Amino acid sequence: MLKVSTNIDTNIKMIHDNLSIDKSFDLVERKITVGGRDTVIYYINGFIKDNIMEEILETFFELSKETMNSFKDITQFASYEIPHVAVEKDDDINSSIYKLLTGQTILYIDGFDAFIILDLRVYPGHDASEPEKEKTLRGSREAFIEKLVFDSAFLRRHIRDPRLVCEIHTIGSISKTDVCVVYLDGVADEKVHKLIVDSLQKVDIKALTVGDQTLIDVMCQKNWLNPFPKVRYTERPDVAAAHIIEGKFAVIVDNSPNVLILPTGIFDFLQSANDYYFPLFTGNYLRLVRNLILLSTILVTPIYLLFVNGDIPAPVYLDFLRPQDKFYIPLGIQFIILEFAVDTLNLASINTPNTLGSSLSFIGGLIIGDYAIKTGWFTTQSVLYMAIVALGGFAQTSIEMNYAFKFMRIIIIILTSAFGLYGFIGGLIFMLITMFTTKTIAGDSYFYPLYPLNLKDLKRVLFRGRTSNKVQK
Repeated sequence: MLKVSTNIDTNIKMIHDNLSIDKSFDLVERKITVGGRDTVIYYINGFIKDNIMEEILETFFELSKETMNSFKDITQFASYEIPHVAVEKDDDINSSIYKLLTGQTILYIDGFDAFIILDLRVYPGHDASEPEKEKTLRGSREAFIEKLVFDSAFLRRHIRDPRLVCEIHTIGSISKTDVCVVYLDGVADEKVHKLIVDSLQKVDIKALTVGDQTLIDVMCQKNWLNPFPKVRYTERPDVAAAHIIEGKFAVIVDNSPNVLILPTGIFDFLQSANDYYFPLFTGNYLRLVRNLILLSTILVTPIYLLFVNGDIPAPVYLDFLRPQDKFYIPLGIQFIILEFAVDTLNLASINTPNTLGSSLSFIGGLIIGDYAIKTGWFTTQSVLYMAIVALGGFAQTSIEMNYAFKFMRIIIIILTSAFGLYGFIGGLIFMLITMFTTKTIAGDSYFYPLYPLNLKDLKRVLFRGRTSNKVQK
């Protein structure tokens, strides 16, 4: 137990030794004078009720020296001078810091032997019931919003650790957009932190016109031809908090409801919040199904192309899978056209009012598809397998990773159409080489812990294990 001193400078030093006041923008230290005595107030920006705090400060500023000196202890002062219901005293520094991290306000007046704890909390909320993309059947329904202060408060609610740092930066000579880097001091890699901060400081643009994506484009401009994402986006505070606890960094960009997680590798995109809101067996089953679906979306159309062209042997009883009707466009070109057609429908659905969404589905999925088959443009099989691939893409949590595999699939289809089985193998090798040569923002292997091999970490990312009681230090 670390006792509160009767000297304000001593208490301020103890607070600074246990909290990252100078590093975090949302940990506010306000020094004022109350009744002739030095006073310090600590609170978390985004949690405090401004109107009630203003009323309390008005009372403090009207206090005379004579009245202040008449109080024998902090309890008597609080009883007479603080017009608020939730007030208590605390003479333990560590306990006071914990209460501060839960969103309460702590106040110290020079000469007294305890802090005053004021519960002025107001929690940030969201108009929507849950994130649009990362939905879960169970668990939290809260999502990040477009206000940086509230987004950092979301993370503070999930991680009440004094080592949590919310570091503020300003990007853009015209927009001057606030960007917050959130991490656990002592847990996150300091080299990666320096790399991120240096990258932010080197960003020389006039404005973050489209928020987070402009920032990422500038940070990853050397690898703009590589489609595999270096950053994971999330709308969920619980997901961001889990990554921060693991030692990663979260980057909050003001005016954006998405938080960036970095550095990230391929296995970070293969996990979902749903895996952890179900029992162990069910969570692993969902993860296995999702990863098998990902593998099938890459291989199903090229393998079918090999099967129809006779490049791979198949038993006679599978002949029913071959196209029975006459078609005039080669099967490989059909798949390429359908890849673009699926994206066309996606773009149309984004720009279609909700009331017309069912009409779009009817026109695109039934009328156009049916007539395209009847006129010989496509076979029923090509439409079926492309529909399976499109639906499988929605099972992935990352849109960016889904498009990266889509581009690889198109390359494999083109090579398979041109060179048969050798083209298929060459396309797979090209995809694997591209992935293995991809580096994270920190310069590490994109395939870690598979390459370089770390069996313990690999088991953890492939299979959800039992909750550990060990605390990372």
